[in-house]
Amino acid sequence: MTEPIAVLLMAYGGPDRLEDVEPYLLDVRGYRQTPAAVLEEVKHRYALIGGRSPIRQRTEAQAAALTESLARQAGNYRVFVGMRHWHPFLAEALDQILDAGMRRIVGLALAPHYSQLSVEAYFERLQQALDERAARVELAAIHSWKLEPGFLTTLEQHIQAGLQAFDRKGRDQIHLVFTAHSLPERILDWQDPYPDELAATYQALRQRFPGQPAHFAYQSAAMTPEPWLGPDAGDLMERLIGAGQAKAFLVVPIGFVSEHVEILYDIDIEFKQRIRAAGGELKRIEMPGASRPMIDGLARLVAGRADEAGWL
Repeated sequence: MTEPIAVLLMAYGGPDRLEDVEPYLLDVRGYRQTPAAVLEEVKHRYALIGGRSPIRQRTEAQAAALTESLARQAGNYRVFVGMRHWHPFLAEALDQILDAGMRRIVGLALAPHYSQLSVEAYFERLQQALDERAARVELAAIHSWKLEPGFLTTLEQHIQAGLQAFDRKGRDQIHLVFTAHSLPERILDWQDPYPDELAATYQALRQRFPGQPAHFAYQSAAMTPEPWLGPDAGDLMERLIGAGQAKAFLVVPIGFVSEHVEILYDIDIEFKQRIRAAGGELKRIEMPGASRPMIDGLARLVAGRADEAGWL
């Protein structure tokens, strides 16, 4: 049997209770103090979605499904969960891997689209933890999976199911609004590939629904003074309603693969309230979560990357 390979499944992280919001934001903000108004607003949002983030539980469910898929498809792997900004931190997951005597790691962020400010930041933090421990390991990174077939199939299936939730007579008038987390506009000065990565997924899915009106927009820009990528999805939908061009929307968050505050608050509460007030109707697709097509696709990616590294 080949030497076991660790898979480090990485997600952003989120507070487990309202008391965790302040230290969580300190980590997100690089230990700069959070303005009081921002802190209270973020606490309010978490209170409205149950007082905590479900991201850890959702990621652990994805890890369990990936473990099963790898065992079925590929063999000797162990999956570990590490968070960028909350427990279990990436460094804590790395310690588990090293304590298990494993020295080969496939790193996979649960963010399909590469950016220096997102996916690269996961690997920078992981590398920092490796350097601090002077750990001698081999790391094989997966930086992007924007067109992974299982990911696209899952989204296609969930869009089809989402459209079925609308009245049959008006389904051809439902506007698909594909969204992803906004990032500061300064990434454009770096020729960061993030907008192009998102466009690739958007176009691949739009082609599967040729008769459906479709748009791409950003969501969840941070509360900072610098400009962030747009258009904002809420603003876009309100403009379409105001111009008499649309009445009903199905939001398709292609930049996220499970529920957390950007989904449960930004879409399910804020956007729904705004669109209802403007006279429209908004629904959202089910998130990919631990869906079989996507997880099997990620298992194939992991095994393929291990093979490329010469470990198989």
